[in-house]
Order: sequence, then C-alpha cells, then structure tokens
Amino acid sequence: MKLNPGQPPVPTADPASKQPVQGQSATARQTAMPDLALSAQQQLTQIKLANRETALARVAEVLQQKGGGHELILELKGRSLAVAVGNRPPDLTAGDLIKVRRAGNELQLLGKLAPNQEAGIARALAQRLPWQQNLQAGLAQLLTSLTTGLKPQPQPGQPPSSSSVQPLPAAARQALEGLTSRLPTASSLLPGAGKSDGSAALVKQWLAESGMFAESRLLQTTPGQPAPTDFKLALARIVTALLASQGQAPETFNRLTPLASPDLMHAPLQFPRLSTTPAQGSAEPASVAQTLRMLAGMLNRITVNQLHSQTLTARAGAEPGTPATTMLIEIPWLTPQQEPRMAQLRMEQYPQGGDTRNRPERASVSEWRLSLAMDLDQAGPLHFEVAYRHPSVSAQIWAEKQSTLRQVHQELPLLRQSLTDIGLDVADLECRRGSPQQAQTRLEHRLVDTKA
Repeated sequence: MKLNPGQPPVPTADPASKQPVQGQSATARQTAMPDLALSAQQQLTQIKLANRETALARVAEVLQQKGGGHELILELKGRSLAVAVGNRPPDLTAGDLIKVRRAGNELQLLGKLAPNQEAGIARALAQRLPWQQNLQAGLAQLLTSLTTGLKPQPQPGQPPSSSSVQPLPAAARQALEGLTSRLPTASSLLPGAGKSDGSAALVKQWLAESGMFAESRLLQTTPGQPAPTDFKLALARIVTALLASQGQAPETFNRLTPLASPDLMHAPLQFPRLSTTPAQGSAEPASVAQTLRMLAGMLNRITVNQLHSQTLTARAGAEPGTPATTMLIEIPWLTPQQEPRMAQLRMEQYPQGGDTRNRPERASVSEWRLSLAMDLDQAGPLHFEVAYRHPSVSAQIWAEKQSTLRQVHQELPLLRQSLTDIGLDVADLECRRGSPQQAQTRLEHRLVDTKA
C-alpha cells in the first residue's frame, strides 16, 4: 500500500468483518502537487502517529483506479488517508477495522478484526470514536439557540444569508425545553439530603435518564405509552424536528459528518475525563446544518460511552483484577446561572472473593467502586473515589485547589457521621491534592490484539 495525497471524509456503511489478513505494507510516495496535498511524511506527522506505533483504522471505501490498481480510503485518528494497494485487490471491504503500524514513512497492515460478538462492538465503537462532540459544550450551544434562534439552511442555488435568523421549530423547542426542565440542578440535593427517602429515587432517575439505557427503555415501552424521558432520546427528537423543518428525510442525518471536540480526539477512551471546553454557547447563531452536525457528535458521544461500557464488561475476567461490570455515564446538570455542566460517573462491580479470612461472611458480597468527576466553578475540579462492600465503605476525595482541599477536610467528620448514621462501617476517608492516577486505555490494545 502506498500512502496517497489526503482525501476528504467519505460516508460509508458498516458491513460485517471477515477473517484476518497479514503481511501487506505501504510505501509512501510524494505528491506532484505540493500546494494541494501533503506528503506521506506530513500526513503521518499530522495525525501524530509515531514511528513503530500501532493504531486501529477503518476502511471507509475501496476504489479501483483506471490502470487496474486499487486504493483504500482509511479513517485513522479522525482523519482520512488514501493509500494505494497495487493491482491485487485487497481482502478488505468498507467498514472493516484493520490494525496498522507505522514504519518510517510506511504503513504496514498487521491484521483485520476477527468476526465475533466483541469485534462487532469494537467495530461500532471505533467507527464513532473520532466523531465525538463534548456534551457540555454541545448542550450549551443548544440552550443558546433557544434565545438566538438558528440560521436557515440555504436553498440550492441561493447564497447563504448572514442576517436571516429563525426561531427554533416548535417541536425542537418543545423537546429541548422538556429536556432542560428535567435536568438536575445545583440545588437538587442539599447537604444532608442523602438521609431522606426521596434522594435515592432522584439519583436513580438521573441515571436512568442519562442516555445510557435509552434503547433498553425504548424497547420496554409498550404501544400506546408515551415515549420515555431520556437525554439521548430527547436529542434524537430535536434532530427529527430540525430535519422536518427543512423538509429533509430522516436518512439525511446519516450522511452528515459529525462535529468532533479536539479534547475527545486526544484520548477518546479515557473516562472520566473532565472537559476543558467552556460551557458557554457561541453568541453567533449557528446554522441548522451546523446544529445537526453537532447533535450527531453528541449522539456519538453517548453511544461511545454505551459501547465502551459493553466492551469493558465483555472483557470481564480476561485480565486479573478486571471488573465484572462497568458502566460509564455522563449526567448533565445546570448551575444556578442555568449553565450546563457534566458529572462523569464510572461504576464498576468486582466479583465476590478477595481476602475474607477475617470476614468470611463477605465472601459472597461483590465490591462496587465508583469514580465521580466534576468541575465546579468556584471549587474547581473534584474527583471522588468510593469503594463499597456491604457494610463497609471507604472514599478518597481529590481537589486541585488548595482552598477546596481545606474545605473538604473540614467537612470529612460530617461525612463520616452521615455514613455511620445510615448503617455503614466507614473504613477510610481521606482527601488529597491533585487528581487520581487513571489507567490509560489504548484502543489497539483493548480492542484488537487479543482477537485479531
């Protein structure tokens, strides 16, 4: 395979994968038009693929050239690369996931993802990884559109108008206002509210409506019942309303290139990962097309969390100390100024076992570990690491600001007493400066090398 000048993204389908292939390589060739395309070395440097580094790429399209040769359009780290594979047609089809390695200015094809259930999840996950939109920034832009409206999509043959702005379509406004009315607020849980009977149900509702269980809740809805309230489903209803206002069919949405956030492209599988993107929406009204592309990226972000959770759960027991169940959930909430923020929750269930010599009754009790991360305006970034095996609980709280660290230290006795009051044995409570160490998840290691 020879690396060709860069190409724009190509929308593709996602057919089933086939058996692994080995041994093909790519030699970079220079372009004769330096003003229009980048060299092979520049392209590989631009996508930050280091020498000898492996990565997962997706075959977007297989093209046949006039001279009988074949060319692949690969999606790699959020960019599209065109590579020539010679006269022999490759055993690849659009939608295949392949593992590649850089060798100097060459790309070597190491293998193709094998066809199994986990590979299907991995293929869907990798397809969406480069096209994630930060939910906090996206929601801020949507809330801004309630007051600024949207620029209409220009008709074919007509130039876009910079002054024409229209309010949100009624159906889109209704879906967005309904979503906003159900979001948690900063005052939803006051200090000491954890002892009340209603707080647990409220938190359970927030988790259920986060979008993590959208498809499951939709399947459980019987005919005649109203559609469930859910973050992901509400975004889908906004998409449907915007398309209908433009006279476009629903399938048009699948051909849009989603907007992606740079911070999510840098480490797409790291979770939790606090956003560095400001929550404020742009004062300039967005167009309908831009909003639809942003919504596509937001839906991809939720889907990535769902698929990543399934992948980690499917790999339970593959490595020592791995959890049996993992759920990655982002919960949107509103500040007193009605600005959106995100709370990132990682829940892991570890199977029964461990050292139970001193407490044999705990041998049949699983351990739950919760990681909660959020960025508060005044307190700054906060991380909570909680381990619970009934009836014992321990927690570590991480704060990046020194003033927040002092305040948390002052509140630790009250937290200990509150946990004791609800019947828990508090094993350990501590607060530290900074942020916890998190295991780095590498796409090519977690999803490819044990199966390909």
